[in-house]
Amino acid sequence: MQITDVRVRKVAKEGKMKAVVSITIDNAFVVHDIKIIEGEKGIFIAMPSRKATDGEYRDIAHPINSETRDMIQKVILEKYEATLLDTDDTAQEI
Repeated sequence: MQITDVRVRKVAKEGKMKAVVSITIDNAFVVHDIKIIEGEKGIFIAMPSRKATDGEYRDIAHPINSETRDMIQKVILEKYEATLLDTDDTAQEI
């Protein structure tokens, strides 16, 4: 599995959510609304989720194992860091 595209949309307002990301896998499958969150231990990704009838949030799509999650997070956070350093600011703010 290869992540073939990462699109970062920075969040303009202050808060814990820093960006919303879409990734393309193998030029064939897209996952939207992955969030980059700043937590107490640093930044991390939160997979897209939906609020269930019991009030809990459940992931809509997520990696099956920690190796895949780590790989996805590494690629996303590298792109996010590059976007922060990009002086042209080509990422779209939301």
